Amino acid sequence: MALDLFQEKGPTLERQLFTWKDRVRRPYSKLDDDAFTRTRVILMNGIEADALRMKHLFARLNRELRPHLALVRRAEHHQQTMVNWLNPPDQTPLETTLGFEQLAIEATASVAIHEPDPSLAQTYRFGMLEDFDPLYRYSALYDRLEGKDPNNLIQSSSDIRPGRPTSVEHRHPLDDVRTSYDHKTADPLSKLHAITITASEFQTHDYYMTVGPFFADPVARQLYAEIASIEEQHVTQYGSLCDPDESMLEKWLLHEAAEVYNYYSCLAYETNPHVKAVWQRFVDYELGHLHYVMELFKQMERLAFERTGVRLYEGALTWPAGWATTPWRTASNWPWTRRQSTCCS
Repeated sequence: MALDLFQEKGPTLERQLFTWKDRVRRPYSKLDDDAFTRTRVILMNGIEADALRMKHLFARLNRELRPHLALVRRAEHHQQTMVNWLNPPDQTPLETTLGFEQLAIEATASVAIHEPDPSLAQTYRFGMLEDFDPLYRYSALYDRLEGKDPNNLIQSSSDIRPGRPTSVEHRHPLDDVRTSYDHKTADPLSKLHAITITASEFQTHDYYMTVGPFFADPVARQLYAEIASIEEQHVTQYGSLCDPDESMLEKWLLHEAAEVYNYYSCLAYETNPHVKAVWQRFVDYELGHLHYVMELFKQMERLAFERTGVRLYEGALTWPAGWATTPWRTASNWPWTRRQSTCCS
């Protein structure tokens, strides 16, 4: 079912309440729940982390937006806490890593399938092919360190197979800088996709840089260091797809729309009832954030026009009439990924 981001309104910020106990929910089971419950939790933790990072950066650069950013940021901090604490305590850092790499393959594949811009879709397909080898190598490390079958975790819903060798993925930094979409003409879906994949890859990079040094095994330490470098390349590649000519306020608005889009997509495919309730709650909360920023957008445009006579933000809210989003597939994309990895690696 499609969701009209402009017609559906969630609760206002004043009604988005949390308690200390409320923020720590029952975690999912790493073996009994669907493997994609894990990847959805990882995805939404990354989306929320990126939202907080962006808002802190914007607050350093714009005095006028600071109080508004602080209000929304506090609510999203509590959301990220609730999402991140859905991870079970018996899930090791290496098992979480396998979830990161399964997410990288399946999320990038789904975005590539749904992307309306052929050039951007090609970039996502290219990046997806570079995610098979890390999953394969981390799976071998899992067998080496813990003596376990990685398919017990990912439930054979993604291929664990050699992909494009990591050794040939290291490139000159300028080779990772791609041509961005044009924010004046791009399909809204293209903007949401770029935000989604950039946030996901950013979190992966930060996670590997955090946990990598704490492994005693020398092979593990080297592997995390190498793959973290590839993740930095991917953050550069996907981040460059976003148009730098978008205003700060426009980027904020788009990020709130991306958060609604991703929570709604997780909700559509979730099988764990406790986790699904979290996705439903945060779809509603993010709709509230989105409409808060939309109203702020209109106020600031009006004030800017009164001061300068120029409509600084004109066109930024002009999305196609009746545009509504449908969930992207937050589940397995096999056999599409098998065909891509077989013919293009």
